[in-house]
Amino acid sequence: MSELKGKNVIITGASRGIGRAIAESLAREGVNLAIAARGKEALDKTAQEISLKYKVRVIGVPCDVSKQADLENLVSVSLKEFKKIDALINNAGVSSQYPFHEQPLEDIEKLMYTNFFGYVMLTRLLINHFVENKGGAVINMVSGSTMVDPPPRNFIVYTSLKWALRKWGKGLFWEMRDHGIKVTSLLPGVTDTELTGKLKDISGDRSRLMTTEAIENAVKFALTVPANVCPLEISVINQQTPWTKPIIPLKQNHPEK
Repeated sequence: MSELKGKNVIITGASRGIGRAIAESLAREGVNLAIAARGKEALDKTAQEISLKYKVRVIGVPCDVSKQADLENLVSVSLKEFKKIDALINNAGVSSQYPFHEQPLEDIEKLMYTNFFGYVMLTRLLINHFVENKGGAVINMVSGSTMVDPPPRNFIVYTSLKWALRKWGKGLFWEMRDHGIKVTSLLPGVTDTELTGKLKDISGDRSRLMTTEAIENAVKFALTVPANVCPLEISVINQQTPWTKPIIPLKQNHPEK
């Protein structure tokens, strides 16, 4: 029997890409899910498909993680449905790459509120539930780009915010470990999803891009280690990561989660 069977997990950015892959992987293990994304139609379809396929409880909660009211609603609806939440997986994210002097101000704002504020605020809204239950797990989707110094060209705002997220997660663990709460940062390399599908020249050889499988396995590892163990960071990087060269073209269009 799976160690995860019967657990209840919230996942943001879960209607496509890495988020959906993680949702399906956990549902396969018998995990009940509250999945969140901005697009209600895609979210409802995803929730229905996963629930029917894996015979678990799945609710879809429309949520823009850059808006506090949406985050409060996500926590409220999830707790009402499941009573107890065992883990939060902060995965929602947006991307924008420009030379800094050309980057639109609205893109900088969107990156800050989605890729950092949303993670911190949602965790803050749920953390006392974990404290009361003397346990819980927070998994943050950071970025393999934080392993590169200096940050990749044209990604300095994105990567700097991911650096802040990485530092915040580590600090959160030290504050919360006496409450039995685990905090893990995942640092994935460039992954072959719809998000990177728009990066036309990201690599001359697309076999250099990872599939989501390694990330799914990293999440399950983080959620199943012994009670007295916490993987603070898990780096899952392409064998030949394209982060180390400025080969990602500018002004790419990305699907929104």
